[in-house]
Amino acid sequence: MSLVHWILILNLWILKATSLQAGSRVVLREIGHNIVGGSDPKDYAVELNATNFDAVLKDTLATYAIVEFFAHWCPACRNYKHHYENVAKLFNGPNAVHPGIVLMTRVDCALKINSKLCDKFSVSHYPMLFWGPPTKFPAGWSSNQAKSKLHVIDDGRTAERLLNWINKQIGSSYGLEDEKFENEHLSSNISDPGQIARAVYDVEEATATAFDIILEHKMIKSETRAPLIKFLQLLVAHHPSRRCRKGSAEVLVNFDDLCPLDMWSSDKHDVDTSNMIGVLRNFHICGKDVPRGYWMFCRGSKNDTRGFSCGLWVLMHSLSVRIEDGESQTAFTSICDFIHNFFICQECRQHFYEMCSSVKSPFTKARDFALWLWSAHNEVNERLMKEEASLKTGDPKFPKIIWPPKQLCPSCHHSQGPKDKGGSQINWKRDEVFKFLISCYGNTLVSLYKEKGLLGGDGTTDILEDSSTDAVVVPVGAALAIALASCAFGALACYWRSQQKNRKPRRSWS
Repeated sequence: MSLVHWILILNLWILKATSLQAGSRVVLREIGHNIVGGSDPKDYAVELNATNFDAVLKDTLATYAIVEFFAHWCPACRNYKHHYENVAKLFNGPNAVHPGIVLMTRVDCALKINSKLCDKFSVSHYPMLFWGPPTKFPAGWSSNQAKSKLHVIDDGRTAERLLNWINKQIGSSYGLEDEKFENEHLSSNISDPGQIARAVYDVEEATATAFDIILEHKMIKSETRAPLIKFLQLLVAHHPSRRCRKGSAEVLVNFDDLCPLDMWSSDKHDVDTSNMIGVLRNFHICGKDVPRGYWMFCRGSKNDTRGFSCGLWVLMHSLSVRIEDGESQTAFTSICDFIHNFFICQECRQHFYEMCSSVKSPFTKARDFALWLWSAHNEVNERLMKEEASLKTGDPKFPKIIWPPKQLCPSCHHSQGPKDKGGSQINWKRDEVFKFLISCYGNTLVSLYKEKGLLGGDGTTDILEDSSTDAVVVPVGAALAIALASCAFGALACYWRSQQKNRKPRRSWS
């Protein structure tokens, strides 16, 4: 038998061995994915593992968390999953009925990567459920920790019992049949600093939503280009969220390339605009997870109340208390021009423009601008209070008020007297109001980030990056077979070339 035949037989054998090993690996990978359930679109519980456990629980918006430790081979765990998911859909995801309250997660202890993590919680049976503040989970749990803030859920064997257990812990009365936004148990947040602190998430949501609206309605034009740049500059310098400052900076750095001054002078400006919008959509102005699709502090008791407009007001107030005196007029014009050009509610935009136009002299003090914005907000509330009362369109849980109410800032209210341009018949102590604005929209607004440890010593966000990839792991045997196949094919190629050189050229037929 010739050398060529032997080489071909060798290669066929190697390729068969390689395909068997690689094929078995693919099958195992697919089985693994199906077992974990990460690719199941019906899963609401968040799948955690040793690489993302600390980061996810540290970064969550939720006040509480539940971690279910299970094993995918456990029949009881498989049977319990639909009970757990029925509760998780109430709290997790953009369509959650009660978002931002409880983060429901799962950890598969049957995976080797999670062995140490499960040992850290002294998991003694499957499924085993833990409850507590999300930031307390990274420290782990053991049965002899008397003062631990993590608790084992001992009565959650069905969806009904688990939800009843949760209701007892937080004083709620949630039901499995609750529908989105029809929630009578939404807590009032008028005077709760903890709730106000959660508004930082709504500031991020409003920023990302505003950016999406601008792109969706193709609002970037030759006459709106400059106002958008000025507002982005304000966000880069003073947005209360670091990830929004970072995202705004990325947009701003690339803006001249994506949106040059002469873009609208071209005959193909429609095509250029569409291309620009397409590229800008790839920028995540407040991070890849924002907008989340729901509101925290600004959530109304109904779908069509509060939300975006509330978040936008909080954003503007937070900017007003972060600027210096020399920036006050620039911040004023940037915010006025942004609302005038990009707030899509025409009547609201016109009212705000009229308030801006009524200012006759430039601002020289940051205090004066912050108080003007506060006064303008109360003026809007006062007008809307009358309209909503007559049309019955207001939020019954959160009616418009003159802000801040006395129970939230007693020192801001001097006495009842002549109407002051700040709202109603209240004689305001404006210095006290300014102090309150700084405390509320400055310190309190970012306190949640600091408390959760999301800001490092240098101001950077201490979040772990997901290092997982989709790279295929090649078994050692398969790698060796591939190497042998390469050598064999190389030998075959050399032999073929040598035969070609020694072959006499054929004569052509005439």
